[in-house]
Amino acid sequence: MGPINFLIIFALCLVLALFSLENTTPVAIQVVSGVQVEAPLAIELICAMGIGGVLAWMFGIWLRFLRYMSSRKVVSQIKSKEKQIKELQEDMERYKVELEEKPLPALSAAESGEQ
Repeated sequence: MGPINFLIIFALCLVLALFSLENTTPVAIQVVSGVQVEAPLAIELICAMGIGGVLAWMFGIWLRFLRYMSSRKVVSQIKSKEKQIKELQEDMERYKVELEEKPLPALSAAESGEQ
C-alpha cells in the first residue's frame, strides 16, 4: 500500500506544481469586509488546500479521540461485568459448599410416600 500512496501523492504534487506554473496571474480575494489579499491564484489555492488538509487532520484526531474515549468506557464496563461474574461465581461456590455440609432433613412417614 505504501508505493501506491507514494504514487498518488507524487501525482497530486506534480499536478499542483504544473497548475501553479500556469496560474501566476494575481487575483484579489476579500477575506473579511475591508480586508483584501492579492496574490497569484496558484498561491491562494495552495494555501486553501493546506488549510483544508490541516482541518481534515484535526478532524481525524478528534474522531480518534472520541473512539478512544468510547473504547475506554466499553473496557470499563467489561471489567465491571467480569468482577460481578467473579463475585457471583464465588457466591455460587460458597452456596454449594453450604448445601453439601448441611444435613438433609429426615422425611416423615407421611412425606415418604405412604399413601
